[in-house]
Amino acid sequence: MPKPLEVRPLPKYRLWLRYDDGAEGEVDLSDLAGRGVFKAWEGAGFFQSVRIGPQGEIAWGEDIDLCPDAVYMRLTGKTPEQVFPNLKKVGVDA
Repeated sequence: MPKPLEVRPLPKYRLWLRYDDGAEGEVDLSDLAGRGVFKAWEGAGFFQSVRIGPQGEIAWGEDIDLCPDAVYMRLTGKTPEQVFPNLKKVGVDA
C-alpha cells in the first residue's frame, strides 16, 4: 500500500497530498467538516495543523485521524479491489 509522504492544508477543507508511489494532488474533505469529531476543524487554525502521524495516518491533534488508504482512494479514484488486489469477496449465508 502506498504511504503518504507529504500533506499540506488548503482552503475550504481540502488537502494536498503526495504518496510514495508518485500519486499526488488535492482531496476535498468538506463533506466531513462540521460533522462529529470533524467539527473541531472549525476551530481557528485547527485544520491547518494537519500532519502525517507515526503510522502514516493523516492526523490533527491527538484524537482525529483519517486512514491513509481511504484518503489515497479519494485522491486516485481507485476502488478497494484496485488498491488491495488480494482482497477476497466472501459470501454470506443469512
